Amino acid sequence: MIGFYSYTVVLTYISLAITVFGMTQAIHGNFKIAILCLALSGLCDMFDGKIARTKKNRTEDEKAFGIQIDSLCDVVCFGIFPAMICYLLGVRGPIGMAIIVLYCVNSVIRLAFFNVMEAKNALVSETGEKFYRGLPITSMAIVLPLIFMVQFAISDVTFRILLHIALLIIGMLFIVDFRLKKPSNKMLSVLVTIVGTAVFIMLVFTRYKISLRPGWPWLCWMRRL
Repeated sequence: MIGFYSYTVVLTYISLAITVFGMTQAIHGNFKIAILCLALSGLCDMFDGKIARTKKNRTEDEKAFGIQIDSLCDVVCFGIFPAMICYLLGVRGPIGMAIIVLYCVNSVIRLAFFNVMEAKNALVSETGEKFYRGLPITSMAIVLPLIFMVQFAISDVTFRILLHIALLIIGMLFIVDFRLKKPSNKMLSVLVTIVGTAVFIMLVFTRYKISLRPGWPWLCWMRRL
């Protein structure tokens, strides 16, 4: 069998499996479960690298394989999956489709660039601190649950507008060249707490089904006037 098999990539595969299940739920309109799956995938991604680094005797091929498999799974988990959720929630029409395409293309560019930089060990500062160039693609696993958390308190049109804006801004930040320090364990704990709280509020208060009317949100808003 081709490939490298060890515990260092198991969490990455679990993240992908959760995402595939989440996709099936989104198709059937079970958005609460889909968003929960997105959050869980993000949680797995936070710790897969830490787990991989515990294996000190990895060969260079194993390390390279880990980088590639992580990015390939990230394309599905945090590139295609959020875009799919947003499309099913009403990010459609010419503007919506343009934003979705931009988000997906930029996510691929961001991951390919990361792979190149990581292979050259170019994402480490002079002081030894690791950093990102551009916004990490896993950011949507934080942003989307936060937006979905407030869905019960706002109109469907406003909710769709927020989805458009989030996809556009996050997608653009994927390829903007700025340095972002990798979060510490303390910051990761804070992020997990924030997303966990958002998911809990979503599960308790957010409507299970969302009205899926065709068209982009500004057109729906104009029709109401």
